[in-house]
Amino acid sequence: MKVLVAPDKFKGSLTAAEVASAVAAGLADAHPGLVVRELPVADGGDGTVAAAVAAGFRRVEVPARGPTGVPVTASYAVRGDTAVVELAEASGLHRLPGPPQPLTATSAGTGDVIAAAVRAGCRRIVLGVGGSAGTDGGAGMLAALGARLLDDTGRELPFGGAALARLASLDLSGLSEVDIELASDVDNPLYGPCGAAAVYGPQKGATAADVETLDAALRHWASIAGPEFASRPGAGAAGGVGFAAMAVLGARLRPGIELLLELLGFDAALAGASLVITGEGSLDEQTLSGKAPAGVARAAAARGIPCIAVSGRCRLTSGQLAEAGISAAYALTDLEPDPARCMAEAAPLLRRLARRVALDYFSLSR
Repeated sequence: MKVLVAPDKFKGSLTAAEVASAVAAGLADAHPGLVVRELPVADGGDGTVAAAVAAGFRRVEVPARGPTGVPVTASYAVRGDTAVVELAEASGLHRLPGPPQPLTATSAGTGDVIAAAVRAGCRRIVLGVGGSAGTDGGAGMLAALGARLLDDTGRELPFGGAALARLASLDLSGLSEVDIELASDVDNPLYGPCGAAAVYGPQKGATAADVETLDAALRHWASIAGPEFASRPGAGAAGGVGFAAMAVLGARLRPGIELLLELLGFDAALAGASLVITGEGSLDEQTLSGKAPAGVARAAAARGIPCIAVSGRCRLTSGQLAEAGISAAYALTDLEPDPARCMAEAAPLLRRLARRVALDYFSLSR
């Protein structure tokens, strides 16, 4: 029998590859005869480059600007002429050297990484847009790719979303041409009550006054860069990077997990499998909105293969799990009620949990 283990990360505890390894070890403990294929996955957020590398892409490290402009080393993954770029690598919250900077944080580093991939010969960029530190409408990314954002005196704007309120003209004559596919599960518009600033700004340190400032700046930015794109689903992804990518770079938006599964060769990995095991740190209502486990379960169901999920904790009812195509869910909290211990001892607990999965699913005697 063959089992495909295709989990996302357990955020704060284990990478997707570490989750897959622990699950595979637990399955082998209970049933040494199982054929287990490990395929860590991601949905476009942090961990996307790591998942691509685990699937056979090559990791490339490049210098880039972090969200405050401080230099960082970021990675992208490459295979052939396709590069997988993860916005969080250079422009993520975890790259902040200090407190959040909601008004001035920039996506320039993401543009730096894309530019490096293009210089290396990549012609197709898959851009995962999750975990951003800023709300600059993607302006920093465009500037790094050769665009010039000018105020009414002809000077280039400083970084950050707040500065967009002073934008007078957008010069795209030096912009690099690049074929981009956006991997995102966010359907927010650029601005308004459901927009990038209002919904995600507070998570990035924005006060109520900051949100108003940023939302007004994004409205002005859209009026110059492409008003018809501002209301499109996904325009608000990653603080508006989705908007800039679609309005200026001609990017195509696709559900993150759908695009990543295709890129990682998920269909081929399914061949011959009798069970799929997926998972993430917390199975909750967000899981149902296009997160990796739901996407994996949907793809498995299309091939008539049952899917089981593992997690740190599960907050979904059996009905919600069934609706997502997940036939059963196992959580670390089933073994250890203390969340802190679940985080600290995630790998050995997950190995024990996977053993239980194997015993239950394959009806082996205890």
